[in-house]
Amino acid sequence: MFERSEEKLRDLDKSIIICIFILVGFGLMAIYSATTAMNTPAILKDNFAKQVIWFTIGIMISSLMVMTPMKFFHKYAYWFYGIGVLLLILVLLVGTGKGSHRWLVLGPLRIQPSEIAKIATILTLSRFAASDGVDLRRIKDVAIMFAIVIVPALLIIKEPDLGTAIVFFALAIPMLFWAGLSPAIIFVLLTPVISLVASFSEYTFFIAMALVIGALFWLRARLWIIIAVFLVNLTVGVITPKVWEGMHDYQRDRILTFVGVEEDLKGSGYQVNQAKVAIGSGGFWGKGWLHGTQTQLRFLPEQHTDFVFTVVGEEFGFFGVSLVLAVFLTLLLRSLLIAGAVKSKFTALVVVGCVTALSVHVIVNIGMCVGVMPVTGIPLPFLSYGGSALWTNMAISGLILNAGVRKFQYL
Repeated sequence: MFERSEEKLRDLDKSIIICIFILVGFGLMAIYSATTAMNTPAILKDNFAKQVIWFTIGIMISSLMVMTPMKFFHKYAYWFYGIGVLLLILVLLVGTGKGSHRWLVLGPLRIQPSEIAKIATILTLSRFAASDGVDLRRIKDVAIMFAIVIVPALLIIKEPDLGTAIVFFALAIPMLFWAGLSPAIIFVLLTPVISLVASFSEYTFFIAMALVIGALFWLRARLWIIIAVFLVNLTVGVITPKVWEGMHDYQRDRILTFVGVEEDLKGSGYQVNQAKVAIGSGGFWGKGWLHGTQTQLRFLPEQHTDFVFTVVGEEFGFFGVSLVLAVFLTLLLRSLLIAGAVKSKFTALVVVGCVTALSVHVIVNIGMCVGVMPVTGIPLPFLSYGGSALWTNMAISGLILNAGVRKFQYL
């Protein structure tokens, strides 16, 4: 199952490895600062030590992913997907969490099945799209790819964990594009998102539908496609208000605060406001490690997990956050270069899926910290505290490095 080769180790993309260690280093410094601050609950005092242990385990996980041939992941992709879905069902029955069912408790370990399902879904999408009999010009094959994403996403929404579900939905479009789907069809697939946003007002919905149909005529789409798109978008427009009514109050509050309809600085808008204050107060060079006022006085809840970026912003300033963003950009661009260089279509799609998952996490997490996206509870890769998320990111990085050392192999 495993392959050992000194040549393969020499072929590892060193820049990706350096990027990961830099990001984890920033994360460890931020977690230490956030969990040794004044009035920190005793339960959080050992989080820094735990994160170091989890990172050590993560290195082993990443190494395991590198040593495992890609043909193994290709062969058992559907099995991994089945296990991931079963775990998501199991967590709904016996899972734990604050007002949710997101974690499976196995003795001293708490496992988040959605993280396992994320990698399994990437592998399954890649195997299906790379199969010889699949033609993405057929509606059936495109529908199957979306079904692969929708099944785990709906189970995760049920937990509820809307933020993680967004990552699953985001996987499909980039992977379809890389697999060869035309931009015109991708536009058709994205039209329901336009209808969803516009459906809260009859006027905006009418304008959005007119623009979509007009664009389809301009693209010279077939009449049956125009009719199908119209019916799908009409259905989305009718269902969305009902889904909105069925959402939890905290989910609606976060979205309303994000779009500016509500400005509750002591309630739903408190986290975002404090996050912006912390980042803005850092200036160019920051206040210095362990000297962040907002961090040390614990004005911001979850500052070691979802809002760890604010600690970096306050204590390391504009320089620090720019460095973190530059490292993320380098990591993602180097990964895309690997995707473009590999000979195996399956391997290329796996890398694209991994890059998409990391990108969505980075964009959404930093976006919510600076107030341009709603608070979704998505952690920042490699920086946020948490074993399951860190292990998943290390496994994803292992898959990317694996693709790099085997870029000339065909499955």
